[in-house]
Amino acid sequence: MTSEGIARTGNNLDPWYSNYAERAGGLAASEVRALFAVASRPEVVSLAGGMPFVSALPQELIMSSMETVMREQGPTALQYGGGAGIPKLREQILDVMAIEGIRGTVDNVVTTTGSQQALDLVTKLFIDPGDVILAEAPSYVGAIGVFRSYQASVVHVAMDENGLIPEALRQTIAHLRGQGRRIKFLYTIPNFHNPAGVTLSAERRPEILDICRANEILILEDNPYGLLHFDEPAPNALRSLDEEGVIYLGSFSKTLAPGFRVGWALAPHAIREKLILAAEAAVLSPSSFSQMVVSQYLSQSDWRGQIDTFRGVYRERKDAMIDALTEYLPGLSWTNPNGGFYVWVTMPDVLDSKQMLPRAVKELVAYTPGTAFFADGRGRHAMRLSFCYPTPEAIRLGVRRLASVVNGELDLLDTFAGTGSLSVRASDRYDEAPPADLK
Repeated sequence: MTSEGIARTGNNLDPWYSNYAERAGGLAASEVRALFAVASRPEVVSLAGGMPFVSALPQELIMSSMETVMREQGPTALQYGGGAGIPKLREQILDVMAIEGIRGTVDNVVTTTGSQQALDLVTKLFIDPGDVILAEAPSYVGAIGVFRSYQASVVHVAMDENGLIPEALRQTIAHLRGQGRRIKFLYTIPNFHNPAGVTLSAERRPEILDICRANEILILEDNPYGLLHFDEPAPNALRSLDEEGVIYLGSFSKTLAPGFRVGWALAPHAIREKLILAAEAAVLSPSSFSQMVVSQYLSQSDWRGQIDTFRGVYRERKDAMIDALTEYLPGLSWTNPNGGFYVWVTMPDVLDSKQMLPRAVKELVAYTPGTAFFADGRGRHAMRLSFCYPTPEAIRLGVRRLASVVNGELDLLDTFAGTGSLSVRASDRYDEAPPADLK
């Protein structure tokens, strides 16, 4: 093929470049996933990925569940299933959601291949190119990737230590409506937010619902961490307060294990029917085997007690991270979550977490740059630190290495840019309260 032909039909790396659908341009590598190859090296302390500590799960319980399923229901477990999922598991999912005040029926639950697939299906059903999705600032990187892939316009709404700010939501909606733009839904992670670690207050929840109801905006409530609280449970789910205006997404990835890839959506009836059709078009049916193993585990084990065990593990690790940040990087500010996996750290404006990452990896510590969690390029002076997977000792070592990187960057800036008094060492302490604005 001539160079002219290559230019016309593709490029020298991909001869099919010009044949892709326009929406393929929205597909991009996640900054989190891109880190995994490097961060998985044993000498690197990874504070980057949100991997649950599955070693805290008794392996014999999982093995017993698998053996029981294969012994008693093997042919069914290895066969295709219904598009909505196995009825018994959907009944058990109702029991899980009841802990957070949610009522529902088996008919309104759709089992999915992780809650990530549910995110994809909802977006596929509602988004035309150019439609607006409202999302907190910052927001989950995996959701932003899905939204971009369907050519949505993600517009961020400010949040603070009490979660999404109602007045900011009102103003954003009014501004977009004034421009004639179509808002399809609000995507929110109200409990132990990824990446910010904050929780939407009980006082704000009805107000957020009222604002969306008045503006006829659907709410997509993503809640993978809701049961993993430390001191006090999170307020009841948004879905518990509004059954018609909220689609609720849940997952067993954080409270059991991500390898099963079992999540679910609880949706109003009409939406539920379309979700099933979309799921069947994508995968025919979710894995019968995975669903049945999870169902057997819920039937034969003390799953509530196991969640308590996870809470204790993550509480210890969160405390280790907060203690290490206080000792080694007291000049920075950070959130102090009451559950979940993440701490959101804010640095001086002169630092760029994305540009700093290669030096951090060289110093054998990894984190996720704040830019991963914004659709509009913000977040350069912030980073997400995950405390879920490393041991407390490794967390302390990782934060110490991170402090060396941060202070090294500031020393360079002081030397070559004359920033002078900037420092984040122990002599320059900030208050330990979370930052008032996570932008």
